[in-house]
Amino acid sequence: MTNRLRWVTAQPWVTLVARLGVAGVLGYAGWTKIDTPTQSVQAVAAYELFGDGLNQFIGHTLPLLEIAMALLLVVGFATRYVGALSALLFAAFIVGIASAWARGLSIDCGCFGDGGPVAPGEENYVTPLLRDLGFLVMAGIVVAWPRSPVSLDHLLGGGTRNRERDLEREQEDGERTGAGPGAAGT
Repeated sequence: MTNRLRWVTAQPWVTLVARLGVAGVLGYAGWTKIDTPTQSVQAVAAYELFGDGLNQFIGHTLPLLEIAMALLLVVGFATRYVGALSALLFAAFIVGIASAWARGLSIDCGCFGDGGPVAPGEENYVTPLLRDLGFLVMAGIVVAWPRSPVSLDHLLGGGTRNRERDLEREQEDGERTGAGPGAAGT
């Protein structure tokens, strides 16, 4: 089996894990903030990036957006688009956390509800940055290879058609080189 055929076989499952991982963190983050909008607004304001009106808007709508995106990813609908929006969101989180760190702010990131100012020395920027970087990579996988099993996108035809096309291309490549998918040494 060639490396390309291995990837064609494994990719849907890799994407499924990435899709559900991103959905899990977004859903959990939104859920922990949804019933405490004041605290969510306080966490956004702690970054000192926006005025009060925008802090209010972000603090109130971000949990709803995170939950909506998580639900879409769980069911696998508009996967590539929601993956791209997730990637942008994680990139924005990374920029915000790095900005707070660079400006010497003492804050908790507020990713899971308990954000806002903290005593100097109690802030932790490395862990949230690495976590968000990991989820950014996972969202990138979803954007680059959105096809995955157990998804509405798959049921609506995109998944099966793309997988069959990939397998046909692999077979054609093998026939051209004389080393089909089952050839020895591949």
